[in-house]
Amino acid sequence: MGILISDRSKVIIQGITGREGSVRTKYMKEYGTKVIGGTSPGKKGDEVHGIPVYNTVKEIAKEHDEIDFSVIFVPGSVLKTAVFEAADAGVKNVIPCVEGTPIHDIMEMVAYCKLRGTRLIGPGSIGILTPGEAVVGWLGGNVEWANKFFKKGNIGVFSRSGGQSGTIPWVLREGGFGVSTVVHTGTEPILGTSMADLLPLFEADPETKGVAVYAEIGSSQEEECADVIAEGKFTKPFVIYVAGAWAPEGQRFSHASNIVERGRGSAKSKIEAVLKAGGFIAETPIDIPIILKDKIKE
Repeated sequence: MGILISDRSKVIIQGITGREGSVRTKYMKEYGTKVIGGTSPGKKGDEVHGIPVYNTVKEIAKEHDEIDFSVIFVPGSVLKTAVFEAADAGVKNVIPCVEGTPIHDIMEMVAYCKLRGTRLIGPGSIGILTPGEAVVGWLGGNVEWANKFFKKGNIGVFSRSGGQSGTIPWVLREGGFGVSTVVHTGTEPILGTSMADLLPLFEADPETKGVAVYAEIGSSQEEECADVIAEGKFTKPFVIYVAGAWAPEGQRFSHASNIVERGRGSAKSKIEAVLKAGGFIAETPIDIPIILKDKIKE
């Protein structure tokens, strides 16, 4: 079952005729995603890999009713307009696979989507994948690699790192597990959906028996997850590996948006918060499946 995306989800691509949009559309379709259309102003009537092109999102919504996901491939400078268009058309979830968006535009997008009841994932996310069902974005890269790295199973995975969003599923596979859904939350300093927002979704999913996280120093998302666990809103085993724990205080690590602030965001604060809430810490990624085998009681 997993969360957010399944083989029943109706997906559209904004910017489908561009280089990135076209390549990623082909991958999503080949993986099994139900791509029902794409937009490119002025190109209505065209097709991309057999997918019909429309001028606007509202044209697709009028023909297909509800749209579960819009995946956006446009330059960061015009992303706000595309996100607003999707939200105005009633799209349930929007995932901008775009980096380099002005910070004030991101703040406006987050606020606008909340007002319209649209979930914004990212910006800067490379996607979401529910093994054997569907992918939005380009997480996995191609069908061959996606099938190799993402085995269907019962562990939810999320990360701010696009690359490590594939590493953890591979480690889990080697350790005897598969994944329910993998979510790359995005790399920008402000995100529409945080890790803490995702935890209740995994809690409600009967297929998910635990969650594994590739964490990095900087940002307070893991501490926010600890708050959710402490409040009793997530009760399944929660295991994180914190990359960069070796780094001296003040050293930059990974994404430029990973900032340690107000005593939160350091490796020490993440580890302490998760342990205090009842979660578990992996010393290395390969310890994650070992911990999960011990903690998951079927």
